[in-house]
Amino acid sequence: MESQKQQAKSWFEELRDSLCAAFEALEEQADPTLYGQAPKTPVRFERTPWKRGKDGEPDQGGGVMAIMKGRVFEKVGVHVSTVYGEFSEEFRARVKGADKDPRFWASGISLIAHTRNPHAPSAHMNTRLLETTESWFGGGGDLNPMLEDYRSQSHEDSKEFHGAFKAACDKADPAYYEKFKKWCDDYFFLPHRNEPRGIGGIFYDHLQSGDWQADFDFTKSVGKAFLSVYPTLVAKRMNQKWSEEERRQQAVQRGRYAEFNLLYDRGTQFGLKTGGNVDAILSSLPPMAIWD
Repeated sequence: MESQKQQAKSWFEELRDSLCAAFEALEEQADPTLYGQAPKTPVRFERTPWKRGKDGEPDQGGGVMAIMKGRVFEKVGVHVSTVYGEFSEEFRARVKGADKDPRFWASGISLIAHTRNPHAPSAHMNTRLLETTESWFGGGGDLNPMLEDYRSQSHEDSKEFHGAFKAACDKADPAYYEKFKKWCDDYFFLPHRNEPRGIGGIFYDHLQSGDWQADFDFTKSVGKAFLSVYPTLVAKRMNQKWSEEERRQQAVQRGRYAEFNLLYDRGTQFGLKTGGNVDAILSSLPPMAIWD
């Protein structure tokens, strides 16, 4: 069991490093004439370690928050954490297996990318391993185009994004894609507006097929799929010219994103309820948004 935990933790850190490198490479490729108001030179991720719990308390793990505010990426965070301890009495009834024993261990990676160019989509991805008296994987990824012309399942960016995840799913189980795609569509939905947050992707939780290695391999495939497709989509769009009206539309759509994360996102609630790093948890919020 301990070796499995270490395998998962090491993979999330490896994936983090690969994603950060890919995003930093895109910063190098930004057209300086287009990004005149952004940083003049490419920037790098700033990594900040943090520990869970208060000084003097037993070790409860922690993580590393990696944030970059650059030219292509107005704000991008790629965070890895490994935390453990006991759920509060209020929270343990809401987590599988914690009602029998409040102790838990969780490790995962969480990514949110807000691009400066309205033509380049924002995106979210996370994968994790959580252990209580039971053990399971969860996660997924979804694409959030900012402009209406891109918010269609038939758009080429959507097809490419979904195609990458379908390939990862089909490799593990042909039934996964349709199941996890629907789960994503149902989850990333704003009921108070009766509209989806973006154009979807996949989402899964409580994945415990009985074959830990197969579930872990699938979770790795999800991360690799995102790494292969999302930087490619950004590279395709990041040097297109945009207008002030398109930036305004982007800010409105970002408001929708903020609404979901603050009102409905279970990951946000989990992090805040379990003593996670507040700055890392709320880094998912866009750098600028409007409501009009």
